[in-house]
Amino acid sequence: MLIAFNKPYGVLCQFTDRSTPPRPTLAGFGLPPGVYAAGRLDHDSEGLLLLTDDGGLAHRLTDPRHKQPKTYQVQVEGEPRPEQLAALRRGVELRDGPTRPAKVEAIAAPALWPRDPPVRFRRTVPDAWLQLVIGEGRNRQVRRMTAAVGLPTLRLVRVAIGAVALDGLEPGQWREVDPRHATRESLA
Repeated sequence: MLIAFNKPYGVLCQFTDRSTPPRPTLAGFGLPPGVYAAGRLDHDSEGLLLLTDDGGLAHRLTDPRHKQPKTYQVQVEGEPRPEQLAALRRGVELRDGPTRPAKVEAIAAPALWPRDPPVRFRRTVPDAWLQLVIGEGRNRQVRRMTAAVGLPTLRLVRVAIGAVALDGLEPGQWREVDPRHATRESLA
């Protein structure tokens, strides 16, 4: 079984939380029993999370050797300059080593659901949107990549993993996906 879930902002990618007070988890969304997250999104990121009960499928979706492209729409602080986009396309140096090259382009503000809480608006600081596609999945990688080129992330929404896309799922909604069509070839 493979589930596509639109993870809301502030929800943990696990079914339990031992912190006090407890934070929202996947348990509150009526997901089928026996599934677990194949990969993760930080609590302050939104969008597509895949869940499965198949360990082999989870491995094919998340192992960097399989290079499943992950597509993000990223609101950044500042106006991207050509050299900043070129750096992302080459790959940037992070503390844990260089990233693989990313596909990146500036895009118009996407038609997304409102975020709760909203992204802080500052009249004197411009922002812009990027679409970024990576084949890795390091901890907070997209945020660290954009920060490394001087474009701090304000909002991060994953819209696709491999061949699976959000396709109209609202935050908190999920649907079953045919696992035979979940993976596609790498970014190369």
